[in-house]
Amino acid sequence: MRPVRSLGRAFVPQVLVAALVLGGVAATRGAATSGAAVSAGARRQLPGRNATTTTSAGLQVTSMSPASGTRNVSGSGPIKITFSGPISKRTAFPTLSPNVPGRWAVSGTDALTFTPSQPFVPLAQVTVTVPAGSAGVRGSGGAELGSAVKDTFSVKDGSVLRLQQLLSLLEYSPLAWAPSVGAVAPTDTAGQLAAMYSPPTGHFSWRQTGWPVQLRALWQPGRYSLMTRGLVMEFQADHGLNVNGNLGPGLWNDLLQVVESGQVNTGGYNYALANKTAPESLTIWHNAKVVARDAANTGIAQDPTPSGNFAVYARYRSQVMHGTNPNGSKYADPVQYVAYFHDGDAVHYLARADYGIPQSLGCIELPLAQAASVWPYLAYGTLVSVIG
Repeated sequence: MRPVRSLGRAFVPQVLVAALVLGGVAATRGAATSGAAVSAGARRQLPGRNATTTTSAGLQVTSMSPASGTRNVSGSGPIKITFSGPISKRTAFPTLSPNVPGRWAVSGTDALTFTPSQPFVPLAQVTVTVPAGSAGVRGSGGAELGSAVKDTFSVKDGSVLRLQQLLSLLEYSPLAWAPSVGAVAPTDTAGQLAAMYSPPTGHFSWRQTGWPVQLRALWQPGRYSLMTRGLVMEFQADHGLNVNGNLGPGLWNDLLQVVESGQVNTGGYNYALANKTAPESLTIWHNAKVVARDAANTGIAQDPTPSGNFAVYARYRSQVMHGTNPNGSKYADPVQYVAYFHDGDAVHYLARADYGIPQSLGCIELPLAQAASVWPYLAYGTLVSVIG
């Protein structure tokens, strides 16, 4: 039997990247620092809500690209800020949060353009701040901005295919991934970030034989299916993230950090199959081998256990379940080794005279010893299929 997750760590020699700090990475030296991305052609005419109010002799921002509030911006495009007059070659440059390496430069006579040397993390919320006053952006004749100007946009999501590749390389998936012959696999931070938007070609293969057809049918490369969501939940649980299966900049960032550290999951992969056909049963696979097959109770006709595929989203060693019986009476049942997989339905122990027949109110009930045995395999993100 194994603990719930992360029984240890090993090194992944084929995927090494530099450390990436949540919300950004270290900038290049000098004044030309910070970076961002832009959707093609997105521009905003100022003054507006974020525009400066200056005297006629002052400097103003007339447009910014990408415009404030723009979504799904390219992770590696430039930023351009246009002003009302010529810009000094010795001006201060805008700042970005989060930051990426890159270079600010005066373009033409009246604009500043940032060219990133590596992309932003997918789904990053980027704020561009144009500094004002004597220490801010200055015109060629000494004109100053009266107040700082801010612009915020969001970067587009990364590729689901690359997400699946990374989870496979970190051994959270029952499928292994390898690049195609001749394909260039990323070896540094910039390459890994670029691959999140444009993944390298390659192929997936099942690590072991012996997985049931019900699980194999759930694999959908390139789609954020339930199976991929379950893999994300496993990763989130292992690395102290909120276990919700949702994508966000924190998830992409943590994936990069884990790849850089060379850590992989050594807990293997689990799958559970509940069969409502008499005699009812629950079967558990670990690394494609059956580790448990026990008589189980599922829901009665008035409150059946739903058929379908689900992912374990909450776990408790013990608790008291409260609810209402079909006849309207209330119940408060002490249960143990609880793994919720759908709404209020869970796999758990509840004392019964016998098992293998419909007796529950939607849950999957097991004898005490069997519930204790399978609970470590019902980790966060473990898929539970209900058939019959």
